[in-house]
Amino acid sequence: MIEIFPDMQNFIKIGPVAITWYAIFIVSGAYIAYYLSLKNLKKMGFSVDDVDTLFFGALIFGIAGARLYYVLFFDLGHYLSNPMSILNFREGGLAIHGGLIAGVGYGYWFAKKRGLNFMHWADAIVPNILIAQALGRWGNFMNQEAFGGVVTEAHFRFLPEFIKNHMFINGAYRAPTFLYESVLNIVGWILITQFLKKSKKLKRGDLTFSYLIWYGAIRFIIEGMRTDALPLNLGFVELRVAQVVSVLFVIVGLFGFYGKFRRFYPSPKPVLIFDFDGTIMDTQALILETFRRVFENHKPDYTLTDEDYYSFLGPTLYDSFARYFDISEVDALVAEYREINLKLHDQYVKPMDHVIEVLEDLKAQGYKMSIVSSKLQAPILYALELTNMSHLFEVVWGMDNYEKIKPDPDGIIRIMKENFYDRSSFIYLGDTVTDIEAGKRAGAFTIGYVFDKNREQALIDSEPNVLIDDWRELPKILEGDHEWTYNTI
Repeated sequence: MIEIFPDMQNFIKIGPVAITWYAIFIVSGAYIAYYLSLKNLKKMGFSVDDVDTLFFGALIFGIAGARLYYVLFFDLGHYLSNPMSILNFREGGLAIHGGLIAGVGYGYWFAKKRGLNFMHWADAIVPNILIAQALGRWGNFMNQEAFGGVVTEAHFRFLPEFIKNHMFINGAYRAPTFLYESVLNIVGWILITQFLKKSKKLKRGDLTFSYLIWYGAIRFIIEGMRTDALPLNLGFVELRVAQVVSVLFVIVGLFGFYGKFRRFYPSPKPVLIFDFDGTIMDTQALILETFRRVFENHKPDYTLTDEDYYSFLGPTLYDSFARYFDISEVDALVAEYREINLKLHDQYVKPMDHVIEVLEDLKAQGYKMSIVSSKLQAPILYALELTNMSHLFEVVWGMDNYEKIKPDPDGIIRIMKENFYDRSSFIYLGDTVTDIEAGKRAGAFTIGYVFDKNREQALIDSEPNVLIDDWRELPKILEGDHEWTYNTI
């Protein structure tokens, strides 16, 4: 026999088997937190497999830790005399503090094992735990637990009738502390993820430490209102065990937010990834002259305007030629373009002003630098050889090294995954809107380089993290303690 909503505690009963509302809210909260975290981490360039392994491992350890904490601190004698009851999760009995400690512990181990920056992952995930906690408290409501002291019926005058009725416990109305905590958790999530993360002064770890401060403070207050919390007599004051742990959360959060732990997780030097044409190398004259010669060969009567010329800077050769020629001709035109372009390298290719001196200095400081460009790898390598810049770069990728071209972030993401141990901190610098979009979608801190003032406004509109018009500005930017990837979280 199947019963749907047979009572306030059970969601469904199938014969003797019941799925409780407590389980539904716990699982639903975990899924929403997972979904939000997945969106963040995918934007930062991590695979679904990485996220799944981390999240579900942390979930399993978190549930185990929550149960162990409850068993140890709430009624250890009962569980020692009835050890099988430890596994009876249906009765409730999960302590959030224990779950957080165990889940975070697993996350730290996972990050170290995979060579990832722990705080980078934590900032993308931990604030979303507030959503899981907010929903989990409704499981407490259904079980008629985690409630406060006696209140009058008037206390519920602005609340739905079903809440009032279900908070009538042991012959009296009880304060709905579950509701207070649930609402405040949602408020905290909004403040941290929708407002704090947009701060330009945000540093790695700040979102995680803000969670500890917020949740610790809220839990301290709520715990003092509950009547079923485990007391702890400290001699000079009587608190609840959860309040003491909450105070520790707040202290750790404050110390972390103000940088007192930063020596334990120093921000790694970000990997510097550059576009090539118009960024490292002044190839604008080369590009425009090559297009002019191709058009002269195939459309001699067509006069290229300034607008036409500027439209060639950024899009792929295929896209550029497809606007002016029949699609059947494009492949041949691209091949011709590349042949002409390569012959003109000696005459037209030159580094941007100050780029060599800046990159030499950054190389000496230990920065790892690479190139991801939408042109073929061979002419990039040739140009670097001509200008004696080959030694500056760890990896040089052209469009033939990856599958999806910019503005798709495929090249940027793949070069980080395949070539760098810590792939959690990187910068992408380019001179076109396409570059900025690709960098942002990859989760990079994006820098727009203004080589041509005619394109400055378009770059501004693309909203890079920083805009520069002189290579000598880059070292000054790197001196700051930036969180290189928050722009996409």
